[in-house]
Amino acid sequence: MPGGRLTQQERQQIALGLADDLAYAEIARRLDRPTSTITREVMRNGGPAAYRADLAHRATERRAHRRKQAAPRGQGAPVPADGRDDEAVREYEEAFTTLLTQQGLPRMTARVLTCLFIADAGSLTAAELVQRLQVSPASVSKAIGFLEGQGLVLRKRDERRRERYFVDDDVWYRSTIASAHGSARIAETARQGVAVLGRDSPAAARLENIARFSDFISESILRAAEQVREILHAKPVADSGDPAEPDADRGEGVPRPPGGPVER
Repeated sequence: MPGGRLTQQERQQIALGLADDLAYAEIARRLDRPTSTITREVMRNGGPAAYRADLAHRATERRAHRRKQAAPRGQGAPVPADGRDDEAVREYEEAFTTLLTQQGLPRMTARVLTCLFIADAGSLTAAELVQRLQVSPASVSKAIGFLEGQGLVLRKRDERRRERYFVDDDVWYRSTIASAHGSARIAETARQGVAVLGRDSPAAARLENIARFSDFISESILRAAEQVREILHAKPVADSGDPAEPDADRGEGVPRPPGGPVER
């Protein structure tokens, strides 16, 4: 199995494979490469929908050039204390950032969030983020403001009175709750349109369906988030009996849409 970096010709074959809707494993088989190599290559260069062979090749060359400019470790240099492969960490960081951008986050915001996720302490100062990402303080500040609004980041002052930005074990819970509240606001606004447009109009019927659907999604998400949080934070039970399950006959734990079924 060949090693080393992907060539430009191999990247062109990856682009052709993606255009033909081939799975990563099939593309990897045709190139005699590990599937993980193809997955990382695609995810750090825009994902399957945006991958371009020439752009990916130039981006790789730029990353290699930046690494050459950094002070290299000698062959006899000790392995990092944490035992991590720096190249693998960089590739993972890029892949996670790309995934978050595909989910709708602006790229700088995704870079800041990923940086916080992979920091062992789960927190960094603005200056540390600026240094790690090589961006301006204004870019970090804008990204942090957005992440705070989504419930993804907490802001606190440390013992030196510096602002630190945190992600903790509840980060995804808070973000999920914020998303549920957003769906509830959509439902509320849609129902306002029903009164404005006239309840018997086709537009009002459409808005009412949006409202009912959004209500159901919001309430289901809130209920599920609370249940999962309780499970993940629960202390292990002393005995080895099976955990209690919701009573299916009584429908416990099964959300029902408010206001009846959603029209299709």
